[in-house]
Amino acid sequence: MPDPRRESLAQAPTWSRTIVYHASRDALGPKTDVILSRLGYQMLLPETFEALREEHPELAAEMLVVDDRRLDEADDYRTDGPGPPIVLLTGKEGATGDDARIVGAVKRPAGLHDLYRLMQQVFEDVPRATPRVATQLRAICESDGAHWEGRVLSLSENGCLIRSPEAILLGQRVQLELVLPRSESIALEAEATYQLLPDTGLVWSAIDAGSREALGRFVTQTILA
Repeated sequence: MPDPRRESLAQAPTWSRTIVYHASRDALGPKTDVILSRLGYQMLLPETFEALREEHPELAAEMLVVDDRRLDEADDYRTDGPGPPIVLLTGKEGATGDDARIVGAVKRPAGLHDLYRLMQQVFEDVPRATPRVATQLRAICESDGAHWEGRVLSLSENGCLIRSPEAILLGQRVQLELVLPRSESIALEAEATYQLLPDTGLVWSAIDAGSREALGRFVTQTILA
């Protein structure tokens, strides 16, 4: 994805949410701004945002991500009201004071998952805790002594949506061997928690740190691909 600072000013912005961040690159985790932009939360530096507004005056900052040492810069966004909500990048002390604009705080350097979780809470009616990507992954399933093969249609660190030739009932527990690219496989235990007919949503009920790391790595690489 092109750097947002090189965004063509001739094209109207098409992303879902406009986020302006007043922070240095080292206040964010590696590629955090790029991945969030891929997920629809377009992360713009202040100078890029202002340049875009010259071409598209209707563009508005819907959230600010601000280093707490630069909080005074957020006052530039006050108009008739208090301005957009603020996520603060802080040290160990977290957010202090009673600024009503601050909706959350994340320790520097701010990682993808913490920022994504806060943005979902602010903007989405049904927030997700972790990013989800579309897939076509093979899954070997086992439940109650039966074995079969299914297809994972979307995947996150917390669960997946699976298309299965065998019925999976709500509340049913399933053991999966999820086959990732490069022949890497992960053993997971999951529970069926919702249906999106004809498919079933599974949430991991047991996952070790190594498997979670592998899932997170796969999701991140898929977003960046």
